Amino acid sequence: MTADAVRIAMWSGPRNISTAMMRAFENRPDTAVIDEPFYAAYLAATGLNHPMRDEVIASQPTDWRVVADALVGAIPDGRRVYYQKHMTHHMLPGVGRTWARACRNAFLIRRPEDVLASYANVRDEASLEAIGLPQQRELFAEASDWLGRAPPVIDTHDVLSKPRGLLSALCAALDIPFTERMLSWPAGRRASDGVWAPAWYASVERSTGFAAAHAPIAFDDLRDDLKPIAEKARPIYDELARHKLKT
Repeated sequence: MTADAVRIAMWSGPRNISTAMMRAFENRPDTAVIDEPFYAAYLAATGLNHPMRDEVIASQPTDWRVVADALVGAIPDGRRVYYQKHMTHHMLPGVGRTWARACRNAFLIRRPEDVLASYANVRDEASLEAIGLPQQRELFAEASDWLGRAPPVIDTHDVLSKPRGLLSALCAALDIPFTERMLSWPAGRRASDGVWAPAWYASVERSTGFAAAHAPIAFDDLRDDLKPIAEKARPIYDELARHKLKT
């Protein structure tokens, strides 16, 4: 194991720019990445019928302990940095989190209205737990206790508005050097992408960098069934957003 190994656990909910962030880190010459390693364990435990469910379960360990051990083991390909893309809602009750003490934890957030509007395009039903904000708040509190201060938080809109500035600030907070290679990447699928990529990654596969920021979705423009979820999500988002990095 490399003595100065750096493991980055990036925690976000669905319908963020989490895969684009993974692309940015994978384009670094010193970094290996892993895509949602707890996904199969989550599907096996919940029985949820996600797209390509059987393929996902077959592609990864379904025992969270096996996953956790690998995340703090040797970094693939002898790289120094290990970027781990995690979905907060995959961390079900009973899934241990102490392994994350060995990681530099960071948090990717997005306005709940924007998350819910995007989520509704791909899933028929939404809930506060499904978009991962309560779990993200719990993980943030735990990481803060381990670190003795707030871990880095970045906002999706800020990254898309100022990618160089926000990624530079994130790298500084994680104590790794920033490289311009994080700002662009070749189009296409990666061997590191989860087996579920055909169901979810069409837009990021076409991308060669971060997309331009969109105008925020207004609360009144949400579907009526999504508004109560946004109202419950807003205080959690605001709590996390107080710690977000600025350029």
